[in-house]
Amino acid sequence: MKKIIVSTFFAAAITLTACDKKTGETTENNATQDTTAVKTDTLPAKPKAELVKLWETDTTLRTCESVLFHAQANVLYVANINGMPTDKDKNGFISKLTPEGKIETLEWAKGLNAPKGMGILGDKLYVTDITELVEIALATGKITKKYPLKGAEFLNDIATDEATGNVYFTDMKKNKIHVLATKTGKITDFIAADSLGSPNGLYVADANTLMLATNGDSKFKKIDMTTKQISTVVEGIDAGDGVEKVGDNAYLVSSWTGEVFYINNNEKLKLLDTQADKINAADIGYIPASKTLLVPTFFKNKVVAYQLVVNE
Repeated sequence: MKKIIVSTFFAAAITLTACDKKTGETTENNATQDTTAVKTDTLPAKPKAELVKLWETDTTLRTCESVLFHAQANVLYVANINGMPTDKDKNGFISKLTPEGKIETLEWAKGLNAPKGMGILGDKLYVTDITELVEIALATGKITKKYPLKGAEFLNDIATDEATGNVYFTDMKKNKIHVLATKTGKITDFIAADSLGSPNGLYVADANTLMLATNGDSKFKKIDMTTKQISTVVEGIDAGDGVEKVGDNAYLVSSWTGEVFYINNNEKLKLLDTQADKINAADIGYIPASKTLLVPTFFKNKVVAYQLVVNE
């Protein structure tokens, strides 16, 4: 491209020089026209971040709500509601996939109702299932324990903390974040407050910070885990769903309606919008080593993978 620009510049200069002899135009006019020609070839600036589609699964998944990458086993787990989100019909299951999107075992863990958020702690997979938290053995895919919650209505996302052995999970309709202390087996209310804004997506960012995507008030929030103080990071994310950390102060946040946002140092950039095609973007997953975003499409019954490209 540089050679073409340079050639154009000299060709224009020769032509204008010939015109000078006949018309007497000044050198200042020539310079102005040459500068304009060069600016025309300037490329637009790249966005701070963008997504490049890599692959998508077939459509044998069933109302896939969330995706979780397990680094130790190098596999993906997908929660399939296989029906309606609040129906206790025993139709729900967890699928096991390769990181390239091949379905290894469609019904790896069965006997669930409407599984949604997932989290791994030790040798156990934890899954929310409407009104109970379910524990599954990673070695076998068998349900080993259930934690029913009295008064629960719509348990949703999960975040685990290896340092404390805690499992945090949301009840979207009750405006609560619960915590299971796996060391004692006890579940308590971590926060119960209307200011949670119908909590959904969770991510343990560090020893003292819990990130939250809300379904009700369209905000991405930060919670101080010591003081329980809640603060807003950015606004304008309707039906917030999944949260994944992708760098220092950088996150991907999905909107169930079909959007994915890149948030870096309190600035928001929309990377994906599939609303016009009626494709949802539910509880996303992420593979850090390959910077691969995993988007469960809910009613479209497939997971779509994208490469995250950061140009900053």
